[in-house]
Amino acid sequence: MKSILLSLFIFTILLTGCGKNDCDQEPNLDVDDPRLQNEIAAVDSYLSGNGIDATEHPSGIRYVVASKGSGASPTLCDNVVVSYEGRLMSNGIIFDSNPGNPRSFALSNLIVGWQIGIPLIKEGGRITLYVPAQLAYGEREVGDIPANSNLIFEIVLFNVQ
Repeated sequence: MKSILLSLFIFTILLTGCGKNDCDQEPNLDVDDPRLQNEIAAVDSYLSGNGIDATEHPSGIRYVVASKGSGASPTLCDNVVVSYEGRLMSNGIIFDSNPGNPRSFALSNLIVGWQIGIPLIKEGGRITLYVPAQLAYGEREVGDIPANSNLIFEIVLFNVQ
């Protein structure tokens, strides 16, 4: 019985996945959350201390577009093929990277910082995202990423599927 219910649940999720209206929407955020505000202040301090002129997004991410690209722009309902490098903002340690080995991801399954940041470029574009912890992994420790870590990502968008 449990397996039948689980199968029905999964089937329902698949049927109600990204609808046309969901594709152009950004994730819902509580930008007034004090934790997020403190993290944004720390990101801004990092940027000013390192002489980085980044664009502010209302969500709290900061970004620098190295190349806008000229292909398709992704939506939350797309898969994106990217190469990337992720670093801890606190000490610059690389926790993940895949240069020369692009990977495909469903954008809707990625951290909120990527869901917001990647659609700011088009295929062929390159962006650096400065992501407050609440828009990344928050209070969860994930692999080599400590809980409450502000993160930096260098991302190249190869393809939108």
